[in-house]
Amino acid sequence: MSPRSLSDLFQDLKDRNNAGQLSVATLLEAFHERGFGFFLFLIALPAALPIPAIGISTIIAFPLMLLTAQQMIGRHTIWIPQSWRTKTISKEKIDSFIDTAMPWVKRLEIFCRPRLSFITQGIFSYLIGLAGFMMAIAVSIPLPLTNTVPSIGIALMAIGVLMRDGLAVIGGAIIGLAWVFMLVGLPLVFGPEAVDIVKNFIKGFLP
Repeated sequence: MSPRSLSDLFQDLKDRNNAGQLSVATLLEAFHERGFGFFLFLIALPAALPIPAIGISTIIAFPLMLLTAQQMIGRHTIWIPQSWRTKTISKEKIDSFIDTAMPWVKRLEIFCRPRLSFITQGIFSYLIGLAGFMMAIAVSIPLPLTNTVPSIGIALMAIGVLMRDGLAVIGGAIIGLAWVFMLVGLPLVFGPEAVDIVKNFIKGFLP
């Protein structure tokens, strides 16, 4: 049986949110073992695309590192501090995020479908966590596009895990890790001049 689509999961979340507020603990219970993919996508998407964040955390990098580190060590369910579990998100913020994100999600779903599913589970889950953790560290570096590129990589890997699409996982890993290796490798090869190389590279993508 094919896994439920991400757009269906978002719609369920919107329908479930009929009490005005939704706690983080409720979200964790709702998505259970699929929580890693869902929450990683949820947190990475605002940094990867021009959509409003929903207030789970004002700091993107730390939640990404927390989740990917747990993937990396093989956890099947998410652990977060108790103080986070009791935090609530308003219906207005959740609905606004879902309504804005849904067109992007549906575009992604055109290309994402179950294939090479063995890459999304088993021993590969540890590798996905390791790659995601490296990208999350890159998100914390205060450079233009440093949030965007690795966040795109994490979001693609997350939707790949959710949709059992190994090709999306591979694509996300290539995009995110290429950026990480560029940030690490250029200083080793070019020394102090690497800063100017990165700045000129980034300027090529800015208006």
